[in-house]
Parts: sequence; C-alpha cells; structure tokens
Amino acid sequence: MKSIVIHTEKKEVSRVTCRKNVLQRALPEALSAYKEAFVFTDETVRALYGKKVRAALGDVPMHAMPAGEEHKTPETLLSLLAAMAGAGLHRNACLVCLGGGVVGDIGGLAASLYMRGIACIQVPTTLLSQVDSSVGGKTAVDFMGVKNLVGAFFQPRQVFADPAFFATLPPREIRCGLGEIVKHGALDGDIYDTLQANRDRLFDLDFLAEIVPANIAFKARVVRADATEKGLRKCLNLGHTTAHAFELLDGKLSHGEYVLVGTMFEAELAKRHAGGDAAYLDELQSLCLAVLGGMPALPDAVEAARFALLDKKNTGKGSVVMTVPVAKGKYQLLELSGEQYCEELQEIGRKLC
Repeated sequence: MKSIVIHTEKKEVSRVTCRKNVLQRALPEALSAYKEAFVFTDETVRALYGKKVRAALGDVPMHAMPAGEEHKTPETLLSLLAAMAGAGLHRNACLVCLGGGVVGDIGGLAASLYMRGIACIQVPTTLLSQVDSSVGGKTAVDFMGVKNLVGAFFQPRQVFADPAFFATLPPREIRCGLGEIVKHGALDGDIYDTLQANRDRLFDLDFLAEIVPANIAFKARVVRADATEKGLRKCLNLGHTTAHAFELLDGKLSHGEYVLVGTMFEAELAKRHAGGDAAYLDELQSLCLAVLGGMPALPDAVEAARFALLDKKNTGKGSVVMTVPVAKGKYQLLELSGEQYCEELQEIGRKLC
C-alpha cells in the first residue's frame, strides 16, 4: 500500500509504510540518508532477527534491553542513552527501534532526549505495536508505579510495518494486538464491521495482514488532527483507564488483553451512565470476550479502582475520566467520582466474572 503521511499544521511529521521485507530493503534505503545508525531492540527480538539486521545493515551498533513491560523503566532508558553516547552518536544519527511497544516507547523517548533530539525510525515487530504504539509519537517510561508517567511527544521520521513479523508471534501476542484493533473498531464503524464479519478469522495471519493497514490509517487520521492529545486523540484512550488500573495492580495479562477487559467494563459503565446503545454494547462485549477466549480471572476491583485515580487523564479532583463507547463509531468522555467508580467496578466485576 502507499505510505501514510502523518502531519500537523501542514508540516509532515512522519511516514508510515506497510510493506514486506523491510529489514532487507526499506530500512537500508531509509538509513542511507543518515551518516550514523544505531539499533535498539530487546533480547527476544535480537535472537529472532539479529542476524538479518547484521546482513542488511552491516556492523551497525546494537543495544538490546531485557524483554518485558517490567523493564520499561528510567534505568533502561538511561542504559540506552549510555550505549548511544558510548557509540559516539552525533546529531545526524538515526536510532532504529526494532521491537514491540516497550522498545518503541523507550527508544522514541531516548531519541527525543539525546543531543536534544535525533532522528528515529520505528520498525514494530508485534501486532500491537504496528497498529498502535509505533504510530503517533507517544514515548514514555513507567515511573513511581504509574504507567507512562514520564515521556514526550516525539514523532518518528518513518514507521515500517511488515506483516512477516507476525509469523514469529505466539497466540497471546496476537490476542494482545487484537485488543487495540477491537478498540479501534469501537471508534470506527468500518473496522468494527470488518471484525464482526470475520469473527471466525480473527487469529488468521492473512486476515491480520489485511486489517492492519486500515487500523494504521485510522490512527494516523486521529494523530494528524491532534498530535499532542488536546482533543480528538483522547478517543484512543477508550478502555484504557480501567485496563491500566488492572494492569498496574495485577500484570498477569498482556496490555491488549487488559484493554479488552477495560473495554468490557467501560461499555457496561456507558450503558449505566452515558445513555449507550445497550444492544450494540452487548455485541461489543461479546466481541471482546471472543478474542479473550473467555473472561480471565481478575484481581480485586476495589484495589484496581485506586490505581485508576492515578491515571494521567483525570482532573485531579478525586474523579476518574474515561473515554467510553456509546454506539457504533461513537464515544464520549465519562467522569465519575472515585467513590462511584470504585463501587461500579466492583459490581460490574461480579456481573462479568
């Protein structure tokens, strides 16, 4: 497909391209514009693709972090910055982030900080990072028990999404990516209809290759209109307030699985407090449950609600602010007091679980 250009105020910010063989073709071509390159990845991705990177890019410096969300920390960020400085990178260098969302978030933040900003290219290797985190320029690390508390908006120069990476993903990683795809479906009627029409193919790699470009295009449209999340882009937080609460408390599921859980809980809140279309929201919850393969065991909802009060989107007045689905392709912001949210979460937990 053609590249999707993300821009704000008529200025190009980044370019997202879906194509095959990005390591062998697209990436070397893109890096020819820079005098220096540095690859940041994690140990799992290095074991899978390190030799291909060497074959394509030669003796390029490479730094691998331990894999996992638990390593999305300031310490990992500083370790990367030290490696970049040790390699003697200059301002005309380009940092390549090869991996999933954690690698992309930390790498993007490092690129924004190093010498006050160097070029960054994202090569997302998971379904989740291709349809979500690599597109839009959000970068961050977790800090003081709060997810993504320290970060910056920093757009990559280019994003290369290759469906060939899906072949090495375990089923849980596919489910994780589908969590964000279903979220996009809750915001975009066309994506929702595609998901419903293909419920028997949701884990089929060919289907995923087909639906990824539509998801990238949807998120790119949102980012174009609101790159720094001052308005429209808040819609992308759908399901995430409750998802992050359970994720921070428990951490036993993947991020995308928690997004599916959060979407189910917040759909229920939309029925009760936002005048949501009950029939549609029941259908959306059923889709989430189909991707999850059944409702997972969850920790205490009251404890999770306390984490939700720390969410970045809140007003700071003891309330919880969420983006909730209300009808096909429609959403709205919902604000509940912390006490009410806590009570509702507990009651909905008993109903759904």
